[in-house]
Amino acid sequence: MIDPDLGIPLAPTTAPAPVRARLRPPELPDHDPTDPVESAVIRGLSRSWGRRAAVKKTEPDLDAMFEPTLRDFPDTMIPFHTHPRYLALDEQHRARIGAWAWIAYNKNVIDIEQHVVNPGFGLITADVFGLGPHDSVTVGVLQAMVDEQYHTLMHQNVNALTRRRRGWAMPDAALPPCRTVRAHDAAVAHALDPRHAALIRLAFTTVAETSISAYLGLFTGDETIQPVNRSTVAVHRRDELCHSSLAGELLTMVFDELDATERELLLDALATGIEAFTGNDMDTWAAILAHEQIPGGQVMLTDTAAAAAAQPVVQDCTAIRRLCAHLGVETDLVARGPFAPPR
Repeated sequence: MIDPDLGIPLAPTTAPAPVRARLRPPELPDHDPTDPVESAVIRGLSRSWGRRAAVKKTEPDLDAMFEPTLRDFPDTMIPFHTHPRYLALDEQHRARIGAWAWIAYNKNVIDIEQHVVNPGFGLITADVFGLGPHDSVTVGVLQAMVDEQYHTLMHQNVNALTRRRRGWAMPDAALPPCRTVRAHDAAVAHALDPRHAALIRLAFTTVAETSISAYLGLFTGDETIQPVNRSTVAVHRRDELCHSSLAGELLTMVFDELDATERELLLDALATGIEAFTGNDMDTWAAILAHEQIPGGQVMLTDTAAAAAAQPVVQDCTAIRRLCAHLGVETDLVARGPFAPPR
């Protein structure tokens, strides 16, 4: 028989001889073992995570999969990619902007995982909301937190690969905290009290976990981009499709216990989180152009700022909308402005 909560075999009615419990290492992210690039991404994780001292046979690594003639980032995801000043840049400048964009894309993911999602999940494991979660809930959340560490490592690995193979330093420190983290920290700093701060953290975590698969999906379809880059994003995206349902369940658990005032505060935070997560991060683009000393860089940003603000990077937030519809508050969320009115 199987335990319905944990999905593990129940103890037999006749007790066997005592055995020593064994700790199981966390599972690596799901991937296609027949895809050599995805397999190389996972092997890179294995080397960095738990097999550092193991003796291993020679096998392909991320460097072997790098194709220097391919681009690092889709031009279409650069907000000023149609601007005449950008189109007039030589190939070297455009290649460097593309590499920077890829570095920033990964840093954005890492920032959200480390400073928004895992701290938000920690609210549940620490039982900040006083729910007394079942062991199966706590185990599921902890597993997700381990997943997020793997995701961070994956994105850090490919940033290191890009810097190494391109021969360009492009330090993360040249970039500001990502837009979502900045908005998250500002909202927490203005919280009314610790309970309100916890609701803000939970809201941003929910937005990130229910919407990040759409963000990652923007990257996976362009065959002209580095296969290592596309495969890293694809592997991450498969995990996040599972996390979305977990985040929704956690929000539902908390929402059911909130009073009317707290529900309003949570909805406000969800709207703020959606606006931050979906929008173009023009501060990061400004940092990239300034670091590269791109001629007319500020003009490009000024000319495209209005269009970028009106055209969110992530347009598919249907998961969070369905969640709010399930909770009976979709109309209340839409009224706060993060979505266009339903057609």
